[in-house]
Amino acid sequence: MEIPAAAPRALDQRAQIRYLRAAQASSSPRDRALALVPFYAGAWISETVALDLDDLRLSAHRAILRIYGKGERVREVPIHPKLREALENWLEDRKRWPGSDNLALFVNRRGGRLTARGAHDVITGIAAAAGLEDHVTAHVLRHSFATTLVRGHTDLVVAAELLGHARLETTRLYTRPSAEDRAKAISLLPVDE
Repeated sequence: MEIPAAAPRALDQRAQIRYLRAAQASSSPRDRALALVPFYAGAWISETVALDLDDLRLSAHRAILRIYGKGERVREVPIHPKLREALENWLEDRKRWPGSDNLALFVNRRGGRLTARGAHDVITGIAAAAGLEDHVTAHVLRHSFATTLVRGHTDLVVAAELLGHARLETTRLYTRPSAEDRAKAISLLPVDE
């Protein structure tokens, strides 16, 4: 496999904070929870909308999200405290939605399972509310999750498991330098003024 010259596009830390603030400001508990799953659990949009209620395991001490990925691989991702809070708020609000008896974790206003297109619209709407200029999608949020893990020195095997990658080479892509990394490196060079 040929490794690209740069890492996949991810949000920088400032953009991540802006996105998270916009998600928190959303008036819809469903949209808040939905917007945080790709960011805090590294889920693809198709994995996010495929989640069922029983894929969410919340107890007093543990919180796990069971995600069904490519190749019928199942991974269990520990739920970040901010995601847990958003999911708990959504589960409480969800009781009042049409289709509350639906097995899908995320439902639409008619009570059916939320589609990938509907989830995409929610995420891009939150990114627009955050004033993010680049096209932010669930995929970019997944890349942000992966980049944060890898650059935070998470073992590549652990990162690969959390992302559902079958091959470490795929996870290794996140170790590649970004344009910002290259610019930062050049700025380290001294000047004689």
